[in-house]
Amino acid sequence: MSHVIRNFEELVSKGGSGREVALKLLEEGLRAADPQIAVKRSLVVEGDNLLVRGIRLDLSKIGRIIVVGAGKASGFMAKAVEEVLDDRINEGFVIVPKGSPLPHLKKVKLWEADHPIPSERGVEGAKKITRLVREVAGNDTLIITLISGGGSALMPLPAEGISLEDKKELTRLLLKSGASIDEINVVRKHVSAIKGGRLAKLAYPSRLISLIVSDVVGDRLDLIASGPTSPDPSTFSDALNIIKRYGLENKVPPSILNYILRGVRGEVPESPKPGDSIFNKVNNVIVASNRLSLTAMKEVAERLGYRALFLTSYMEGEARHVGRFLSSICKEIYYNDVPVRKPAVILAGGETTVTVIGRGKGGRNQELVLGAFKGLSDLRNVVLASIGSDGIDGVTDAAGALLDENVVRKAKELRLDPDTFLADNDSYTFFRKIGDGLIYTGYTGTNVNDLTVACIGTT
Repeated sequence: MSHVIRNFEELVSKGGSGREVALKLLEEGLRAADPQIAVKRSLVVEGDNLLVRGIRLDLSKIGRIIVVGAGKASGFMAKAVEEVLDDRINEGFVIVPKGSPLPHLKKVKLWEADHPIPSERGVEGAKKITRLVREVAGNDTLIITLISGGGSALMPLPAEGISLEDKKELTRLLLKSGASIDEINVVRKHVSAIKGGRLAKLAYPSRLISLIVSDVVGDRLDLIASGPTSPDPSTFSDALNIIKRYGLENKVPPSILNYILRGVRGEVPESPKPGDSIFNKVNNVIVASNRLSLTAMKEVAERLGYRALFLTSYMEGEARHVGRFLSSICKEIYYNDVPVRKPAVILAGGETTVTVIGRGKGGRNQELVLGAFKGLSDLRNVVLASIGSDGIDGVTDAAGALLDENVVRKAKELRLDPDTFLADNDSYTFFRKIGDGLIYTGYTGTNVNDLTVACIGTT
């Protein structure tokens, strides 16, 4: 089996057996998140029956099958759907990031749009999706929706009377205000014609199966790509209260404020809510997620003879602080065999953050690993590695980095002070100067947040 990590052999050659184990586990996590593998694992045809994670559909009663969607992984998800359903598919339209690898498809058209900044190209693609869904909607239609991280930016469709520029300005103001990502999504969903369950509403009364690759910590369906096929528990009043809470009433574009006020007055339909009958014909199925990847990694670690601790898939916080905390768990196992005995593997996932105060180059995974440097500097046979599952860590060409006694030794030989590089948010330069530790995968075509593994061998 070929390696997903491009410099796997080089990294293994520069370190001990713990490196190989850590890298194998990261590769297993990436394979579990592979959109083609994930879809084909969840979508199976048996005779005239389509099986989707316990759901059984009689294909003989389906008049047409349409495939639509958007996201970083949606192109290869469409490839898998075509391989499973083949000529049963009538047509499809999926939006993918401009410049990403494009699979060859027979029935589904791929449309390239801009990410992470939405553009008119994305608006045009979103309009094509809504037109197609409206045209085919009916009791004998099956619509398969493919949703993955990046879908919100790739499929922008502002509500009537709101321009894309106004919506972008709204997002800029909310981000600058200190509003949480959940609060931002509440407001954005209420100025969208496709998010917050509205795509499901357009599809009704069709049967809708939404296959989802989650890039959201906790896998909340209403947050993944802003939940185009899931119920939206928030309201126009919630959106207005958020705007007021951060003092933005006189700053957001008038078209935004007026639309939300009309929604509060009941002049604009609310987004579909939990319990709405349209969702009786909708199944949202998560086919890949951080949790599923960590579970696959745990199984492999145990087969390799390690005691594996699935720590969390909700890892958040300042990257360097998370790295320091993980190093403390490694030390507890190393010295005291608590909470698990050596040889042990710790698995964690989620998405940390980096508060940029310097002018260096790096990413949250590299900064997490560098943050653990001091805590692990005296330990032997311990490896900590962390990568972004999309293969892109921050503004670098690396997916992440690893740390072990070999990296520590080289840093000391070169008199590189990790605190100096952390102060400048320059983790990438730190590992580049050492010539060891950076992990390269290239663009993976998926995104289930970050994967972090620590291997603690016997001392």
